[in-house]
Amino acid sequence: MSTAKRTGTPSPELHAADSHDLIRVHGARVNNLKDISIEIPKRRLTVFTGVSGSGKSSLVFDTIAAESQRLINETYSAFVQGFMPTLARPEVDVLDGLTTAISVDQRRMGGDPRSTVGTATDANAMLRILFSRLGKPHIGPPSAYSFNTASVHASGGITVERGAAKTKTVKATFNRTGGMCTRCEGRGSVSDIDLTQLYDDSKSLAEGAFTIPGWKSDSQWTVQVYAQSGFVDPDKPIRQYTKKELQAFLYGEPVKVKVNGVNLTYEGLIPKIQKSFLSKDKESLQPHIRAFVERAVTFTVCPECDGTRLTGGARSSKINRKSIADACAMEIRDLAEWVRGVKEPSVAPLLTALQQTLDSFVQIGLGYLSLDRASGTLSGGEAQRVKMIRHLGSSLTDVTYVFDEPTAGLHPHDIQRMNNLLLQLRDKGNTVLVVEHKPEVIAIADHVVDLGPGAGTAGGTVCFEGTVEGLQASDTITGRHLDDRASLKEEVRKSTRALEIRGATANNLQGVDVDIPLGVLSVITGVAGSGKSSLVHGSIPTDEGVVSIDQSPIRGSRRSNPATYTGLLDPIRKAFAKANDVKPALFSANSEGACPTCNGAGVIYSDLGMMAGTATTCEDCGGKRFDASVLEYRLGGRDISEVLAMPVTEAEEFFGAGEAHTPAAHKILERLADVGLGYLTIGQPLTTLSGGERQRLKLATHMGDKGGVYVLDEPTTGLHLADVEQLLGLLDRLVDSGKSVIVIEHHQAVMAHADWIIDLGPGAGHDGGRLVFEGTPADLVAARSTLTGEHLAAYVGG
Repeated sequence: MSTAKRTGTPSPELHAADSHDLIRVHGARVNNLKDISIEIPKRRLTVFTGVSGSGKSSLVFDTIAAESQRLINETYSAFVQGFMPTLARPEVDVLDGLTTAISVDQRRMGGDPRSTVGTATDANAMLRILFSRLGKPHIGPPSAYSFNTASVHASGGITVERGAAKTKTVKATFNRTGGMCTRCEGRGSVSDIDLTQLYDDSKSLAEGAFTIPGWKSDSQWTVQVYAQSGFVDPDKPIRQYTKKELQAFLYGEPVKVKVNGVNLTYEGLIPKIQKSFLSKDKESLQPHIRAFVERAVTFTVCPECDGTRLTGGARSSKINRKSIADACAMEIRDLAEWVRGVKEPSVAPLLTALQQTLDSFVQIGLGYLSLDRASGTLSGGEAQRVKMIRHLGSSLTDVTYVFDEPTAGLHPHDIQRMNNLLLQLRDKGNTVLVVEHKPEVIAIADHVVDLGPGAGTAGGTVCFEGTVEGLQASDTITGRHLDDRASLKEEVRKSTRALEIRGATANNLQGVDVDIPLGVLSVITGVAGSGKSSLVHGSIPTDEGVVSIDQSPIRGSRRSNPATYTGLLDPIRKAFAKANDVKPALFSANSEGACPTCNGAGVIYSDLGMMAGTATTCEDCGGKRFDASVLEYRLGGRDISEVLAMPVTEAEEFFGAGEAHTPAAHKILERLADVGLGYLTIGQPLTTLSGGERQRLKLATHMGDKGGVYVLDEPTTGLHLADVEQLLGLLDRLVDSGKSVIVIEHHQAVMAHADWIIDLGPGAGHDGGRLVFEGTPADLVAARSTLTGEHLAAYVGG
């Protein structure tokens, strides 16, 4: 114990509380982590590096952040925990020194049509309160300005029971004023079904009038319901139907009818289509069904609210000549200036809070967004930065912030700004953990943890721990590639034809005229928000020749894997079936071949209510997912579970020659190896793949498409410096095979490797949307006339 007096000099002895300055991880085995142990300094900026799939996210998100969240949840009562997501303890021996963790990942924000940037950040809620206090004319409480709240008016008799006595029925009324537009129900757009895509009205039902996928056969039950319903004449062309017949055919209420002696339900064609196709997630539909939905359904701006989502009353109430719809449509940096001009002492605290939120948008480089922008349209990088906003002004300290590639989607010009924000969070006394590949972010780290040496089963170990200087001097993959610089090509390919875009005005584009050369590698650049995606996705015709690979997430359950996603499992099942003279369905863990005990999941899940559910390996199949009788069938000496446990490279060799030679399977496996996924197990659940792996899996799937033009949206997202070189080789092979490749990209290595660069800017939002340069990378470097040119010149010069 210290004997120093209160008034004397402080004791040189360390206070017990100050000894907890490390986060200790011992024996972590989550996903591919191989029993690793590390110590991470608190109140410092630690960057985790390593190739994609090396285990960075498994350590940072699935171990450290997940355990912190689980321990916080345990502080609540059992009743409250019953309403919270249940989390299992990560596979780790010791996790010591944890603080409250806040994860800011790149998951897309909710795709709900009523979710906007404003509703996701509370800015909209503050604006609603502001207008309910100061708006003229006054139309009601904050709910009157909300497009998520419908107006409700109700009246009637209610009976109130008090003890044993029953009172008489009393009359009660209920009113709630909402701001939701009644026509579009707060969505801003209305959908219309193009009837010409559903049927050929010159034919009768008996002649096969339906043009809906799967509805062509006369024997199909759905078709028979309409033909034998008695509501329409099956032998009369649809265009000759009476008004009553057409009404029953298109909008009839559900009713029971007898078809061939069987009771079935008849309902109008429009509600039937809405239930069968439109209520399902478009991504989960088969390609031909998705194409039909895209043809048949058109979305137009709601004519009643003009896309504002709000009622006329909400739009009529104004402050300083602006309605809440006008305010939400403004760019956030302009809205911040408008809020500064509102002087009203009675709402001063509200104005201050709103001002801070809007200024945070500008500070983080998102001032070009508007609050009415649908949150589902934000890129992964934009979504992550929007999530950061609520933490920037926080008074909390000693918090662990966890970021997943915070520079994703950022132009080199904006990376320094992001670095400053990360350092600001650290300097407030927080621990900042960042998963990152960009050398500019690695350079500002206080501590670096490099995982690897490879990906998947070849990764999961700590290759280096220490300073940035130490990493540069180390012989790890990251250390060797940290100073990599792609050089400008001595000779660029020449294009013979071009894709003409004239007068492009999507979003912030200001009548852009540009020719995108075909048959070469074209790169579209510009700061975030300059209009790159609007130009490419909004102006390039999406005909059969264009294959677009964007950043939308892969959807799949824990039963989905690379084999099912790429279509690889079909030729494998057929090859097994042919070799053993049985049905292909036997070789599907989701069909007849599934282990009856675990239903083909390989594990048995036990729901333990408020506690984390447990997953135990199925004792009957040993986690192999198939019935024992199915595993007796072999192909090339292997059963189906052994084949699904193979890495891509081994499977490529297996199906390439010998008894198991299957050209269709071999071709898909070749593509997976081409995009750098040779280490993945073909039966590995999609839910365990990293973001970079999912993007490349999608690229491999689309490489088999017949399109002549490939559009890639930031394919370097999640890629290690060493993998970027492999990606450039893949892009070259695509171009050399006769394809045209158009890439939206910020990575200077891809810019330097391009044959043609189209640069948009000069700024973001209304400061962008103009063509500021088009030409070869060498010309861009020589001119240095744009922000991109300056950064590319510095890059190749380095």
